[in-house]
Amino acid sequence: MTVEGSAKSDDGTHCAFFYGTLMLPEVFYSVCYGSKNVPEAIAKQHTFQPAILHGYCRRRVRYADYPGIVEDKDHDVFGTFATGLTGANMAKLDYFEGSQYVRKTVTVRLLDKVGNLKGEGNVEGAEREAQVYVFQDKQDLEEKEWDLEEFRREKLRFWTRAGYVFEDCDPNDTAKVEGTS
Repeated sequence: MTVEGSAKSDDGTHCAFFYGTLMLPEVFYSVCYGSKNVPEAIAKQHTFQPAILHGYCRRRVRYADYPGIVEDKDHDVFGTFATGLTGANMAKLDYFEGSQYVRKTVTVRLLDKVGNLKGEGNVEGAEREAQVYVFQDKQDLEEKEWDLEEFRREKLRFWTRAGYVFEDCDPNDTAKVEGTS
């Protein structure tokens, strides 16, 4: 299976930048493997490290537990750079994200040091190409920034129970991939 338009690692797997619920490995594992608890061999296939995406803004999606990002030259988005994603992982992520999003290739900066919540004290390192899901309908975003710690505290337990992450997903309504028809 090939995944069109996807940033790849040196080993042929895919890389992604996660800025919302998928920043938490247990949500990623629930989406891609059906359980928040995966065997160590699977966990070792993936790396997750802090990163920043310049020129985008993250906001809460109206009436939802998750965020969306849109281009905005005056903002930056803190997130996680993930590696080791297979074609099957990317297909499940496209399904999970749905048609509210378009998957595109961006350049992120890895963080050698993470500063405070405002990004003060961040030390940026190497640039990497990654896939990211960009929200398509800006008017459906709230003005409020999405809060990872609030999600972790109030919603995470629901998002990592068996079967939950795909309850409202439509298999015929996956994320679009930029550059493909």
